[in-house]
Amino acid sequence: MAHLRALLFNLLFYLLTALLAIVGLPTLLFGPDAVYALCRLWVGITLWLLRSLTGLDHRILGRERLPAEPVIFAVKHQSSWETLALAMILDRPIYVLKRELIWIPIFGLYLLGSGALAVDRGAGARALRQLIRGAERAARSGRPFLIFPEGTRTAPGEHRPYQPGIAALYDKLDRPVVPVALNSGVFWGRRSFLKKPGRITVEFLDPIPAGLDRRRFMKELETRIEGASQRLLEAPPAPAE
Repeated sequence: MAHLRALLFNLLFYLLTALLAIVGLPTLLFGPDAVYALCRLWVGITLWLLRSLTGLDHRILGRERLPAEPVIFAVKHQSSWETLALAMILDRPIYVLKRELIWIPIFGLYLLGSGALAVDRGAGARALRQLIRGAERAARSGRPFLIFPEGTRTAPGEHRPYQPGIAALYDKLDRPVVPVALNSGVFWGRRSFLKKPGRITVEFLDPIPAGLDRRRFMKELETRIEGASQRLLEAPPAPAE
């Protein structure tokens, strides 16, 4: 039964994605707000399908910790789930993502239309310079930034070295960084067809204030995210609503 439900979810998800991607093309003419309106519809239906068909829901902890000023969200990355869900949970975040995603037909147009910043991970220092130039322009909008410090998805309980992109944003934008821990990979694995029933937990941790030196900032960021994500992994399952 679980395989059948997962098959049905995937079928409906891809049909929904294709339909909205085609019907919504005119939104690209009207800027990020219009693109995000379509995105929120897409994500909202997707999360409803997850709850209805697979029994997978989520909860948010730590909203009260979020400062009123614009911030950079540094998010643990375990699953495709947070890539989708955070577009609805947060207010029109500017995603920092790998350049290969921009090449996906049609979908890449929506990423660009949303104001996302694409990074060529193979370009080294040149990529960081391009990221900073783009981020400084985008920061004028007052929107938050969202970056996955490890640069790619990792399995629950594992982590990769934190990449220099987050440090570059922190240094140049002079904004607080909000670490975000989660346990999405327990329920929606990186290469898993099945979506397990349960409740994903997303936790906003205490902000790291602007102005720390780079080494101290990176150590603090990694310690907070990895420690909290491990705690969520070891905690009893979140109760159903």
